[in-house]
Amino acid sequence: MDKKTVLLLVLIVIVTVSFSALYEEQESSFPTQNEIFNTDVRSIMDTTVTISIYDSDGEHAGQSIDKAFERIGNVDGIMSTYKNESQASALNEQSKIEGASPDLIYVVERSLYYSEISNGAFDITIMPILDLWASKFSPGGTYQPPTQEEIDITLELVDYRMITIEGDNIYMEPGMKIALGGIAKGYAVDQAIEVLLSEGITSCFVDAGGDGRYIGTKPDGSQWTVGLQNPDKQGDFITVMQLEDMAVATSGNYERYFSDAAKVSHISDPRTGYSVNELISATVIAGNTMDADALATTVFVLGEEEGMQLIESLEGVECLIITSDKRIIRSEGFAEYETTIEQ
Repeated sequence: MDKKTVLLLVLIVIVTVSFSALYEEQESSFPTQNEIFNTDVRSIMDTTVTISIYDSDGEHAGQSIDKAFERIGNVDGIMSTYKNESQASALNEQSKIEGASPDLIYVVERSLYYSEISNGAFDITIMPILDLWASKFSPGGTYQPPTQEEIDITLELVDYRMITIEGDNIYMEPGMKIALGGIAKGYAVDQAIEVLLSEGITSCFVDAGGDGRYIGTKPDGSQWTVGLQNPDKQGDFITVMQLEDMAVATSGNYERYFSDAAKVSHISDPRTGYSVNELISATVIAGNTMDADALATTVFVLGEEEGMQLIESLEGVECLIITSDKRIIRSEGFAEYETTIEQ
């Protein structure tokens, strides 16, 4: 579902994620100051990950990128619920895990924070609802939405407040399951960035299926350029952002831009058990990718009014939303990151 195209000389990556798209204008001129642009694209975490850095030492650049990808793989191995051997899968299977990785403990703790500030609009215990809907539209299913009774019964297993963390142990009520898709990618990107910084890289970015973090500036002093694609016109952009030491993520359902029949979003409201349709997309700029990732999902669930209220209450976070009737709304400080480029 995610696509990347790297063009030579003027390097632009096209990223399609959650029916929204981002591009990174990676290089607008030839490298200066003996810094060479190094980039690698790999499939990992069920998405396409791009790591790009400037480094004068090609061998060091390759080693640094390999280490960053290794860290992403490590995070995926812990948090993927599609891997039976992962700690997240063990937690779902047993409703508890003792001796959990610090990575998993931290991500679950941060998830509970996002749940608290959003009054449950973000909730990693939503997996039973996702499974219920998937069962209806899979081979052997009814291909009809779940009944209200089925949803109500399943919602009894969805409540972040029933997660308990004691030291390095995590406990849940029997039958509860977590889904970390709204936060794990962002955390993995941040961890890859930390690896690159520890290797002395000061100009780089990591993008995992549209969750991207951008460090420093390019050798010519220019910032990283990130565009939010206009779903009405290929090659056109809703907005173009310039980022330095910031992250951006988009959640949404761009299918609704083209068809009012696209009512079922892949993002569900943990409070109701139904997919959310008030917005087409939510794009969040934040200081780290985990915040941007989780908050983009949260705003998409909360909708226009509550979503923007939450963003305006948070320091250092901005947001742009596209409503279902195609209005574009920006948080108060979003324009500070916007620019124009020739297309």
